[in-house]
Amino acid sequence: MASLRSYLLTTLLLVLIFTAAVGVRGDDKAKGNGKGSSGNNDNGKGKGGDNNNKGNGNNGNGKGNGGNNNNKGNENNDKDETNYDVRTGDDGREHAYCKGKGSACYGKSLVCPAECPERKPKQNKKKGCHVNCGSKCEVTCKSRTNIALCHNSKWKAHLVKLLNVFLTGRKPNCDGYGTLCYDPRFVGGDGVMFYFHGAKGGNFAIVSDDNLQINAHFIGTRPQGRTRDFTWVQALAVMFDTHTLVVAANKVSHWDDSVDALSVRWDGETINIPEDEWRIDTDGRKVVVERTDEWNSVKVTVSGLVELNIRVRPIGKEENRVHNYQLPDDDAFAHLETQFKFSNLSELVDGVLGKTYQPGYVSPVKKGVPMPIMGGEDKYQTPSLLSPICMGCRFQRPSEIVIARI
Repeated sequence: MASLRSYLLTTLLLVLIFTAAVGVRGDDKAKGNGKGSSGNNDNGKGKGGDNNNKGNGNNGNGKGNGGNNNNKGNENNDKDETNYDVRTGDDGREHAYCKGKGSACYGKSLVCPAECPERKPKQNKKKGCHVNCGSKCEVTCKSRTNIALCHNSKWKAHLVKLLNVFLTGRKPNCDGYGTLCYDPRFVGGDGVMFYFHGAKGGNFAIVSDDNLQINAHFIGTRPQGRTRDFTWVQALAVMFDTHTLVVAANKVSHWDDSVDALSVRWDGETINIPEDEWRIDTDGRKVVVERTDEWNSVKVTVSGLVELNIRVRPIGKEENRVHNYQLPDDDAFAHLETQFKFSNLSELVDGVLGKTYQPGYVSPVKKGVPMPIMGGEDKYQTPSLLSPICMGCRFQRPSEIVIARI
């Protein structure tokens, strides 16, 4: 089975490289014969292939793929494309109501086809409904791991991204940047791996910035004869503005892959995640919790701040034996594996993981050892999962800022 997977991955890689190379070559031909300067204000006409578009410069005034075109450009710049509300009809198909007033699709209701009735099917292998409320004004079925041709100089980045999607779907890649997995092992924003043990029952600030704080609650055990705890992250609290979103792994005695061991709370109230997603618009931010698998896997988005891909997993019997955790038989030690993607962090961001995103940050951990340890328990420990207070914390609720200024 492993050899077959390796063969399929190799084949996919070769196909992607070939298609990307063809795209780059075609794009180069289109640019190579153009008249005029090739700088950021290129107004020359290209001759490549059947391309009748005008220059592709970053500030081009004609049609093309320029980043700041003043006329028609890359359809990804169509702001109205994703501006819609969704409801599920009696037929089980999702209906998108287009809200972009500047679009020809404004006020229309687009219905997903029967062959792909949902935008985000629970099973990754199923096709999803792609809604475009922009210039195309259409719904189409697309594979979740759809391979797009890369027709620009960034094809390598696209290639890596596509391979990552193929390998991990939308679940956390524990070897990627900005991850918190295992017991607990981090990979920082600087790409350096380290362990932060914390303490059993403790709460620690993972990220603390001016407008965002993420705390983690640690569970663990200390076998007889050990000087420290084995620990795992059982819950995360995402704090911003006046709101708090908590994602937690429930305590279960015996693990079952077909039973949800994940719970979510919004401002203290437990929310039930539907088969597709839960969302709320508040204070100018969109908060979305969407399922990325049928059970125990979600993606959390707080617009303008952070995305989290989260998976709940247990400690298996073999893992328990190999590491000599000595876990009790009535606790599977369900915990979270998480990958973070941040937006708009300040240069002074702090926290166990947050500080690794500071410009010029140099990791103090010892390199070349199996388990490089990061300290800081005293600096980042908080009184509770929901508290933004610690020695190194920066986050303050809006009301706290007002009080501090009085």
